[in-house]
Amino acid sequence: MFSSAAGGRRATSPTKQVTVVMNGVTGRMGYHQHLARSILAIRQQGGVDLGGGERVQVEPVLVGRNAVRLEEIAARHGGLRFTTRLDEALEDDDAQIYFDAQVTSAREEGIRAAIAAGKHVYTEKPLASSLDGALELARAARAAGVKNGVVHDKIYLPGLLKLHRLVESGFFGRILSVRGEFGYWVFEGNWQEAQRPSWNYRVEDGGGIVLDMFCHWRYVLENLFGPVQAVTARAATHIPVRYDEQSARYDATADDAAYAIFEIDGGIVAQINSSWCVRVDRTELMELQVDGTEGSAVAGLRNCKVQHRCATPLAVWNPDLPDPVDYRAAWSPVPDNLVFDNAFKVQWEQFIRHVVADEPHPHDFLSGARGTQLAEAGKRSSAEGRRIELPELVL
Repeated sequence: MFSSAAGGRRATSPTKQVTVVMNGVTGRMGYHQHLARSILAIRQQGGVDLGGGERVQVEPVLVGRNAVRLEEIAARHGGLRFTTRLDEALEDDDAQIYFDAQVTSAREEGIRAAIAAGKHVYTEKPLASSLDGALELARAARAAGVKNGVVHDKIYLPGLLKLHRLVESGFFGRILSVRGEFGYWVFEGNWQEAQRPSWNYRVEDGGGIVLDMFCHWRYVLENLFGPVQAVTARAATHIPVRYDEQSARYDATADDAAYAIFEIDGGIVAQINSSWCVRVDRTELMELQVDGTEGSAVAGLRNCKVQHRCATPLAVWNPDLPDPVDYRAAWSPVPDNLVFDNAFKVQWEQFIRHVVADEPHPHDFLSGARGTQLAEAGKRSSAEGRRIELPELVL
């Protein structure tokens, strides 16, 4: 039976209501970004605006393995329904959407069960641990006629929205290259607690920075610049021993850093480093520099700055004298020009409108499979020491 923490009171139902089964909300990402900052924020604002004065409210049902933790979260937010049994949640005829934020190794089973129950599915990435698994889920969803989507939060970050605006305006002229840096130092867990869960560093649990970040890089590069045609990568496990949440020593079997070259349609070359073993000397934890014939830009999570060809300083290589040019002073910030909402919340609203009002949603399971394809190709490139081309995926 469903449980509900005492003291709760449900919001008054608007014109429509959609019930969302949320599996994995006891985890850091599932709770903070998807439940608290997305679904509960949508409830607080009165639902999703469908246009024409119509709105749809959301009703979450929490699912997880830890009943105590679920009850505590449910009580904290006014008495939400929760259960430790996924099958029970999926049997609820009122539940239209299933969301998965579990560890990667458990995701495919949960999604398959939701598809079999006829639920629309929205999931964290990666969609699956392997390309074959991702394509199987995409085919199953298509055969069942259920709508499906994969998290693609980074393209809704303010910095990348500004960068997209620059690309669309033609600011760069012909784009030549992209250079990216992502990462930070994740403590080993012995003398200071790690900022990421230990399963991230065990390949048997679906961990690894290639599987995690290459899925992001696929949709980011596609959205901004075009299709990714090939990858050359080197993955590494720089720190082979870490300590888990109980301070127990374990072997880190998954990669914690990856250095990659992505070849993009039109001759654009993107070089992106991803690492949990790097100390930050950047303005933000993620930065992309785009260079074109007419101008350049550096975009982070929040900010973006540009330098046009007319404002490019004269650089002369002379290692024998101090360089008199303050290169960073020659860049200008791109203004916000609008209010940016939470990236995860924006895409939740997009998917709910897709389910309820049949609005377009391009980031489906096939899009998620392309991310898994790139991760798999990156691992293969690293293992074989060669460039790997990416064939087009079809269902």
